[in-house]
Amino acid sequence: MEQDPTVSIVVMGVQGVGKTTIGTQLAARLGVPFIDGDRLHPPRNVELMASGHPLTDEDREPWLRRVGETLAEHRATGGLVIVCSALRRRYRDALRSFDSEAFFVELYGPMELVAERIGRRTHEYMPPALLQSQYDTLEPLAADEHGMRVSIEPAPEVIVDEVLARYLSTAEGRS
Repeated sequence: MEQDPTVSIVVMGVQGVGKTTIGTQLAARLGVPFIDGDRLHPPRNVELMASGHPLTDEDREPWLRRVGETLAEHRATGGLVIVCSALRRRYRDALRSFDSEAFFVELYGPMELVAERIGRRTHEYMPPALLQSQYDTLEPLAADEHGMRVSIEPAPEVIVDEVLARYLSTAEGRS
């Protein structure tokens, strides 16, 4: 499948919704690199989250800048799929300042389902205790934002098919 090199995909949402699973499958199907935005966090942010402290906007700023710079770099080389929680509109706006064509895929589901999934996995620094703070912070993707909201309840392959259908039709309409 060919990828429009001018559009990057940001897979967003709270912890445990399957951003990495969906992101890696999207990247593979589109033939572009996958980047886990968590790997772009400064060490201080990792330490804060590992100790159970939610990040402040000030803490997030250097991380969002690195994610945005990564979007911009890859835009010139064929695009990418990147994972970034991007929980607030202003965070997504910050990313769009680096790539105005970024397509956001918000994965969402009931907190009970997400908590159950988190209970079955181990994350190196994101404790389950931070889930409530993420839901409290989350500002769902708005109708005027370039992207889509997708339920996490279907199988990953179904989610990826849904995202690709919408993304490709949207990319055609924007070119």
